[in-house]
Amino acid sequence: MEAYLDNSATTRCLESVRDIVVKTMMEDFGNPSAKHLVGVYAERYLKEAREQIAKTMKVTEKEIFFTSGGTEADNWAIIGTALANQRMGKHIITTSVEHAAVLEPMKYLETLGFSVTYLKTDRYGKISLKELEQEIREDTILVSIMYVNNEIGAVEPIEEAARIIKEKNQKTLFHVDAIQAYGKYKIYPKKTGIDLLAVSGHKIHGPKGIGFLYINEKVKIKPLILGGGQQKGMRSGTDNVSGAAGIGLAAKAAYESYEEKWNHLLKLKSYFMEQLKEMDGVIWNSLPGEQGAPHIVSVSFEGIRSEVLLHALEEKGVYASAGSACSSNKKQTASHTLLAIHMPRELLDCTLRFSFCEMTSMEEITYAIEVLKQLVPALRRYVRR
Repeated sequence: MEAYLDNSATTRCLESVRDIVVKTMMEDFGNPSAKHLVGVYAERYLKEAREQIAKTMKVTEKEIFFTSGGTEADNWAIIGTALANQRMGKHIITTSVEHAAVLEPMKYLETLGFSVTYLKTDRYGKISLKELEQEIREDTILVSIMYVNNEIGAVEPIEEAARIIKEKNQKTLFHVDAIQAYGKYKIYPKKTGIDLLAVSGHKIHGPKGIGFLYINEKVKIKPLILGGGQQKGMRSGTDNVSGAAGIGLAAKAAYESYEEKWNHLLKLKSYFMEQLKEMDGVIWNSLPGEQGAPHIVSVSFEGIRSEVLLHALEEKGVYASAGSACSSNKKQTASHTLLAIHMPRELLDCTLRFSFCEMTSMEEITYAIEVLKQLVPALRRYVRR
């Protein structure tokens, strides 16, 4: 048996998504910028995808812009708004547990003379709203806070943060990295006070290489990719029709039977955590139940290197991760998220992430638990020798 429990890295495409991607590659393969009928057919897929996405968030289709993925969406939101609004100020606020797609643009902006404040978090990765309020200044032009942390599943108080930001400085823009949250939480940017929001397709059973950025129509932002003027001149480049059609369908499907999917994820998470509590030397880095995201569990196994346990699990057909898949090609270093939550140094290299999706079965969870209960004590005995 196999148990794929690395859905925060990527999810399997829905069959309906696969079918529409193939159809737009093999049949309706036109360039949507072309003026002939084949191009018109391709353009219809883009329009429908925007409508499908916009409907899930109760925004307008003209506020949805397709990108190559979540990283580009985050980069654009941060760098594009900073450059467009720098006359109003050069102060930005983010958190110490953001994804690299946010932290690296912040570092880049610092080289251009912007000042960035990094909010601290508690043991479970949640920010302090009081600290956020204290740090907002007259020259604060942007706040960027992730909705759900990709490594430990911390859920930030986005609605409360938006309220505080707008009350303290109405001109401050609010960007949310919702890459691990979209599809798991109902998100209504206009009602909440979110100005920009980034999403990635392959996290919601859509294709890789496609994402979108919601930009409130009132937001002043500069384009980062220049060229033929596609997407109203905001994001040039030949439109990825297949990717857009795929993410549109995936977005629509993500919110169908929403309550049923949420309860399924919560049941898997609760059972997984409850069963592993019986084991010695298990430290949780994720909050239980609805206090944290329903699909991400971070756990440290005392005395066992994560790489060793990962390979042992892989041999048994259980697939998890040691953190963000986006960092897998880098030289092994301690996770900035785990450092930010003040994890004891001896546990930094003993931590795994298990992540679920709507396709994950209870049988997979049960099997993974059985394997862990076999491997962990055996590996500890081996290490002690």
